[in-house]
Amino acid sequence: MNVARLKQSWNLVASHGDQVPLYFYSLLFLANPDIRQMFPTNMAGQRDRLFTALGHIVTNVDQVDRLVGFLQDLGADHRKFAVAPEHYPAVGEALLGTLAHFSGDEWSEELAEDWAAAYGLVAQVMTEAAEAAENISPPWWVGEIVGHERRTFDVAVVTLRPQYLLPFTPGQSIGVSHPAVRSWRYYSPANAPRPDGTIELHVRAAPGGTVSSRLVYGNRVGDQLHLASPIGERLTLARAGDADLLLLAAGTGWAPVRSLVEQVAAEGGRRRVALYVGARSQSEFYDGETIAKYAAAYPWLTVTHVIGLDPRRPHEPVHPYEPALADGDWRDRHVYICGSDEMVLASRAALVRAGHHPAQLHHEGLGKHWYGPTWRTAGHDASHLTPETAGGAL
Repeated sequence: MNVARLKQSWNLVASHGDQVPLYFYSLLFLANPDIRQMFPTNMAGQRDRLFTALGHIVTNVDQVDRLVGFLQDLGADHRKFAVAPEHYPAVGEALLGTLAHFSGDEWSEELAEDWAAAYGLVAQVMTEAAEAAENISPPWWVGEIVGHERRTFDVAVVTLRPQYLLPFTPGQSIGVSHPAVRSWRYYSPANAPRPDGTIELHVRAAPGGTVSSRLVYGNRVGDQLHLASPIGERLTLARAGDADLLLLAAGTGWAPVRSLVEQVAAEGGRRRVALYVGARSQSEFYDGETIAKYAAAYPWLTVTHVIGLDPRRPHEPVHPYEPALADGDWRDRHVYICGSDEMVLASRAALVRAGHHPAQLHHEGLGKHWYGPTWRTAGHDASHLTPETAGGAL
């Protein structure tokens, strides 16, 4: 397998942009109409994810250790789309047909062999990972909604009880899908693991979001959802060791931060924790009662509310990092940042300028919810993607 030739081939094909995934899915669905039902009705986001995943695979084809971990995550995660070993040859045929079409005169027998070998490795690793995952966890859990509260016009607090225990670590995220929708959206539970196994999600309805809109406006107590295995390590406290914490949260970014506060409490409150939590207006502190309860109950926790709209800065939002930096020097603490991409990027840049070491700054991958479990572990910048494009198999 000639790695240089593969990368050169991919660059040529990728130069054709959106035409490539469109052609690929046309080939795949025409030859295998039964596979179409595994994908969401709206394929726009799906095409982006295919392109990004293939680009990552080709770019790292000469870094086997990194690539294998990526593919293992992808293979295990694809169980929730009902992907089976027999689907891989069909995908491979469509992929090679697409590559040949866009390579034109550059396509050769040697290049076809290289791509067939590369895809064979991909399929093998993903298939073996899926088989291994069967011994650890189901493809998905069924969760019943046992609590549903609309806290603002577009934010709901949804409490789920999985059919059986779904273990997770505070700071991780769980895939959520409605049985009628072939799309998945990842949410960080707003609680540390509870004795009764329930999971609390804080959901803001994204414009055009099929999953989030159903969760906020369409679902009721008694409805059932599908839940995928927890993913991600970037926001877990394991990365902070025993250090004290500075927590910066905005909007529903409060959810994973709340789970971290609960974990610190469960561990005996041995850390000092400073929390700066922001919202666009006073009325949008949708979980204010809980925040006040924690502030009163935990002497190791200090809380500062930050209003994002300042009349003195009508065209510029106020982020939680601004009063935090004005209040003191936090360079001896690990910082967890949860909010929009804009908030995360601005906070990270300001903290680095203030002398914080990048290794002490913890946040999820950019791009909201890129591709299954891998966007949180592979370190991609997928900020060009829409907030809710996590549905469908590869």
